[in-house]
Amino acid sequence: MVGQRQWNRRIAAFVFLLPALLGLLAFQLLPMMSSVVISFTDWDLLTNWTKMHFVGWSNYAEVFREEKSYTAIKNVFVFLIGYMPSLAVLGVFLAVLLNRSLPGIKAYRAAVFVPVITSWVAVSIVWRWILNGQSGLLNYLLSRIGIQGPIWLQDDTWAMVAIIAVTVWKDLGFVALILLAGLQDISEDYYEAAELDGASAWRKLWSVTLPMLSPTLYFVVTISLINSFQLFDQVLIMTNGGPAGATSTIVEQVYKNAFQFNKMGFAAAQSWVLFAIILAVTMLLQRLQRRWVIYER
Repeated sequence: MVGQRQWNRRIAAFVFLLPALLGLLAFQLLPMMSSVVISFTDWDLLTNWTKMHFVGWSNYAEVFREEKSYTAIKNVFVFLIGYMPSLAVLGVFLAVLLNRSLPGIKAYRAAVFVPVITSWVAVSIVWRWILNGQSGLLNYLLSRIGIQGPIWLQDDTWAMVAIIAVTVWKDLGFVALILLAGLQDISEDYYEAAELDGASAWRKLWSVTLPMLSPTLYFVVTISLINSFQLFDQVLIMTNGGPAGATSTIVEQVYKNAFQFNKMGFAAAQSWVLFAIILAVTMLLQRLQRRWVIYER
């Protein structure tokens, strides 16, 4: 009787999960497996899929031979160097501020999250106007204090800086609120013990807040790192990968090769190379977290 009841529960669970499993199979697993097959062909997206021509590892070899691919990978790591530290430091600082008991603090918390839920298309268009080198708001404000602003999005030195700044601005609210949740989970006993030892506000931040916040910070870093490798929307709209490839990224290259140049096989190979890079970096981060993440026992 008990065995029959457990079997009925399993059938019921499977029936309820079936729509989600079918969606997962149809829209994620099958496309992923198809992209593996396509990456070994020279399919151009326009011909019938039954006429795919198998080319073996040629597409993967081309990924590592093509200069544009190296440039895109290099640009992603340049982005990471500027984006990750800025996001982590500003996120912790903003989370600490939002953790204070101030009048209207809930409204402030909601306000910092507004950029997160705003479409990247809308954000990119607005910032493209703000950073316009000729008539943009930022250069106008700089001119009012005697500073000649650069042509932000057309300068190969400043274009990536602009992309980093805009991305940090948009993602900061998400990171700050996640870290705020981590801050509110830290027991006040630690701070009281630190005060009894005469610790200053800076010492409490360095010796209590950051160590106890490290698991949440690790989660935020991991999520942000994975998202950073998929940098695309703001690049396509604000700079289209320019100037001279200074902001070109891997996903932007995949998009152009697949849907502009009809090199679907090569684009699929680039996608799997990107997957391998993300997997390797994530595994490295997983190993390194044992040295700096402190889990409360």
